[in-house]
Amino acid sequence: MYLEIFVGLIILYIIIKSMVIVNQYELGLVFRLGKVSRVLTPGVNLLIPLIENPVRVDVRTKVIDVPSQEMITRDNAAVSIDAVVYYRVIDVKRALLEVQNYQYAIINLTQTTLRAIIGSMELDEALNNREYINTKLSETLDKDTDAWGVKVEKVELREIEPPTDIKNAMTQQMKAERLKRAAILEAEGEKQSKILKAEGIAQSLRIEAEGQAKAIKIVAESAQQYFKDEAQLYKALEVSRDVLKENTKYVISENIIDIAKKFIKK
Repeated sequence: MYLEIFVGLIILYIIIKSMVIVNQYELGLVFRLGKVSRVLTPGVNLLIPLIENPVRVDVRTKVIDVPSQEMITRDNAAVSIDAVVYYRVIDVKRALLEVQNYQYAIINLTQTTLRAIIGSMELDEALNNREYINTKLSETLDKDTDAWGVKVEKVELREIEPPTDIKNAMTQQMKAERLKRAAILEAEGEKQSKILKAEGIAQSLRIEAEGQAKAIKIVAESAQQYFKDEAQLYKALEVSRDVLKENTKYVISENIIDIAKKFIKK
């Protein structure tokens, strides 16, 4: 009875070892006595127990956190930089056979490449050209990791920390810039307020002047109409006086105009 149980357990063990289930997001290789036999595909794969050994690889996009490290810029400033790398395995055979540990290799390659890029730039360039560094680093890594069957999809610098003294100076500069912008905005506001006030006064004076001009025009037109007849009479008397001045038959007094004015006023 014990023998039967023992034999049954052995058979169950062989059956379990003869099958391997590969998930949809995985691929892998089957090693037969240390040599690659075939590729594992998603689903159930049958193996020869004790002879074939499966190795599975996750082919989804993964993220590697590259630890922060201190680097020296071209102008001898020390900066601390850390990054994240997005990658995925595109060739399982090369990923397992061409490099011992592709994740560890990617981290070291990223640090080495990043150190070279930062060393070719001055501090201000490194702080202000983050996107350029990301692009350059991504292109270099993608090219170098192709031999490992790995594709680097994206690289992002997470932090660029300058030295403490430079960081404090930058903070003071930013504070000064904010105060300067606030002063400019306040001055512009006062200037705009004065302009609007002056425009309002000018508009008020213009309206008042137009009203006075219209009033003067109305008075002038009325006066012209009212004094029209008097002016004609004054002119006729002046002509008569000048024509009859040398006439001996008819005599007109020199004061005839003044007399006529008094008569009209009455």
